[in-house]
Amino acid sequence: MTKKRKRQEDFQKVKLKVGKKKPKLENATDTTFRTKAIQIPEQLKEDGVLPTQNRKLNIKDLLSQMHHYSPGVKHNALLGLKELLSQYPFVIDAHLSSIISEVAAVFTDKDSGVRGAAVHLLQFLASKIRAEQIAPFFPLVSAHLSSAMTHISEGIQEDSLKVLDVLLEAYPALLTDRSIILLKNFVELISHQQLSKRLKSRDKLSWMLSVNPNRRVTSQQWRLNVLTRLKKFLQAVVDGSSDTEDEGLQEQKDNSNSVRNPICISWKLHANNQQHIQLFESGGLRPKINSSFRLRSLTSVMDSAEKGLSSAENLKGFIEIIIPLLIECWIEASPAQSAPILGNLLESESQQLMQQVLSIIHLLWKLTKRHDETYKMELWLRMNYLVDFKHHFMRHFPYSLQDTVKHKKKDPCKSSRNCMKSSNNIDHLLLNLTLCDIMVSLASTSTLQTDSGWLDMIRKFVTDTLQDGSKLNSKQVNRLLGVTWRLMQIQQNKVATEPLIKAVYMLYQQRNLLFPVRTLLLKFFSRVYQKEDLRTQRIRSRSKVLSRWLAGLPQQLALLGLRNPELSNQLIDIIHSAASRSNKELLQSLQATAARIYDPLEGTLVLLPAEAQRRLVQLVYFLPCLPASLLACLSRCCIMGRMSSDLAATLIGILHMRSSFAGWKCQVQDNSVNDVDYFSFLFSTLIGFSREELTSLQGIRGKPHISQTQLSPIRLYLTDLDQFLHHWAVTEVICHSLSTIPSQSQCFDILQTGICKYLVGLVVIPDSTAGSVLCAINKLLDQACIISENLHRFLASCCYSLLYFLLTIDREDAEHLQKRDMLWGSCISALALLPRLLRLMLQSLQVSRICREELPIVAQLLRLLMQHGQLRSHMITNEFLVQQIIKDIMTLKSGEVQEQWLTDLHYCFNIYLASHPQTPGPINTVY
Repeated sequence: MTKKRKRQEDFQKVKLKVGKKKPKLENATDTTFRTKAIQIPEQLKEDGVLPTQNRKLNIKDLLSQMHHYSPGVKHNALLGLKELLSQYPFVIDAHLSSIISEVAAVFTDKDSGVRGAAVHLLQFLASKIRAEQIAPFFPLVSAHLSSAMTHISEGIQEDSLKVLDVLLEAYPALLTDRSIILLKNFVELISHQQLSKRLKSRDKLSWMLSVNPNRRVTSQQWRLNVLTRLKKFLQAVVDGSSDTEDEGLQEQKDNSNSVRNPICISWKLHANNQQHIQLFESGGLRPKINSSFRLRSLTSVMDSAEKGLSSAENLKGFIEIIIPLLIECWIEASPAQSAPILGNLLESESQQLMQQVLSIIHLLWKLTKRHDETYKMELWLRMNYLVDFKHHFMRHFPYSLQDTVKHKKKDPCKSSRNCMKSSNNIDHLLLNLTLCDIMVSLASTSTLQTDSGWLDMIRKFVTDTLQDGSKLNSKQVNRLLGVTWRLMQIQQNKVATEPLIKAVYMLYQQRNLLFPVRTLLLKFFSRVYQKEDLRTQRIRSRSKVLSRWLAGLPQQLALLGLRNPELSNQLIDIIHSAASRSNKELLQSLQATAARIYDPLEGTLVLLPAEAQRRLVQLVYFLPCLPASLLACLSRCCIMGRMSSDLAATLIGILHMRSSFAGWKCQVQDNSVNDVDYFSFLFSTLIGFSREELTSLQGIRGKPHISQTQLSPIRLYLTDLDQFLHHWAVTEVICHSLSTIPSQSQCFDILQTGICKYLVGLVVIPDSTAGSVLCAINKLLDQACIISENLHRFLASCCYSLLYFLLTIDREDAEHLQKRDMLWGSCISALALLPRLLRLMLQSLQVSRICREELPIVAQLLRLLMQHGQLRSHMITNEFLVQQIIKDIMTLKSGEVQEQWLTDLHYCFNIYLASHPQTPGPINTVY
């Protein structure tokens, strides 16, 4: 059978007969179904509600254009993204992943305009996106950055540094997590690997500086750009490490900014053996536990690449690569044997390059000190690099450069050769100081004789700079003091350290120093003093310059006042530290300046904030002597209200501990407070007003400042509520101090004499003073005390004046209503303790001398006194006087309609006095 015949049999045509229906195919579609439309308006409107920019493009349109082949389209898309996201910031959160991935992808774009727009957009996004938001996407950003830094195109490499600047500014912690990869990229930007024949057998590659003539900038300028970013990156690594220290002058562990949790000690309980204080040797605020065991850090379980520069191995490896390259850069930039040619623009670039080289080495040195085996690391650095550093770095030390730009008029502030920056923004002093800091870190006490040559050069440079008299900024002073401290540690004898301390003191004596500079100098001297004080008494040799500095601190504190509270706090802390160590020179100076510091009007104590006031009050305890004039100032500080009542209580307690009445079982120190002066202080503080103020009050008349009644010779001066409450709180502390004096009768006689001498005979007395006197009488009165007649009459007049004032307070007068309970309680207690006082007050109620408007007040007072449980028996004893007063009131009201207050008075008299109840109930009337 032929092939044609077979093909016909495979595809036979079905013949249809006429009149027969066409049979259905096996794959025929059934078209009998019905359909209905599904409405999804929200999904259809999704693209319409997305915000758009001026060209009517939304976020999806702009992101899709980022993949376009045309550089112009991508450039416009980046500009449109910045425009859109600035108008609608909420779009950033909704499309953060897409935005980050698309922007990072164009870091390596061939067109420079696209890359520039990407950098501007990244800078805008960095100000809008927080670090925790971008953290999940940062590995992608870092990968694109590494790709750009290692790209073959020079333009992409240059723009990658701009991207790096943005990321270092906004996300330094995230960027330093990939330090190993980025550090290798930095090295490849300025050098290339070369297989050395000398090292071929060890399979080790060496690095050498590369020169690319195709770049738009010179090789030296390119290295300067790369090293500037490398310095910023290493600075971020140093700042991100756990043990942060100040650059140059390193702070102690427990600095002033650390949180302190002092132990609250009650000296009364401690003196009575009711509270024990546990002391720790060299514990500071937190006791130290010496243990031979060390907890394993988390970095020990991480991969070597993940550790970064926190691994000693990785740090050593990077130092071995970068230090030779930095030395090559230094050799190219350093001056020749002869003087440098001025006017060459390359000179300034060379100086900037040298500064970056030294800054990078300095940061690497700081990182080496963060590891456990610091001594081994320093020894390794000295063995490998000291010879090269001495040969290259110290050859032309110190370095300087004259200003090579346009000649200007000479400025006396800029005439010093090292003090300020030149017009090309180069800090030559900082360059020299950084070199000094690097070199002195390689020296130690054991290597002093070997390194004496270049150490003397550094010591001379530091001393001359300090004594130059030029104005230094805080960064220069910080580095300068760091080098000075290191030199003092290397050679600790007084012959070597005293000139350095003297030079620093000359800088400290300059006028108009900046606050950061003054702070650094104070910290330096404080640290030197504490270091010197830690030496044993046998080998201690006190520095004369340091003693002179300490002696001048109290005077500086008095002169500073409120001009700089933060600096005042630092001075107070140093003075407190030296006073607690019984420094003789400081205590003598503090004694001489105490009157100015504790002046109640313009003294440092009343000007500074509360925390500083607390520290100044504590300094009173260390004063060698407390004369009467100083106690008068302290009394005025307590009662003027310019420090809190709690702080006034602390001051009173300190003075009590310094007095002979403290009750110490052993002789702690000489009692520097005279007993007469101490009682004068207590009495003056109890009165609350000076003699001059009391004299000026005698001329005040009428309301609203005076409360006056015709039945008492004393008129009350109504003090403000704040002043009253402060005075009352101080009064309670004074009364407690008086009650602790062993001989109460003698103490009462002294108080009685003071009241009769200074208060009896006054016409106007402050309400707080009258209440305070009654409170003190109540506290000190016992059976052995004998009260004079003058004091009896004075107290009776005070009681009636106070009670009259309390009964006439308006309900709307909320300020004076708050005084009621305190004054009422002191009056009732005095009347209950002194029956004669109540009798004299009742005898003074001669109602025939008063006007009719005061009669209801007298009646209300009698009713309240009869109802009071503490006074019931005394009122029964004085029944005749009370009855006579009531008769006199009835005589004045005869012929008139009897009012309700008179009916109430009769009722109370009949109930409480006329029937003479034998067992009066404990009724305490509240008016």
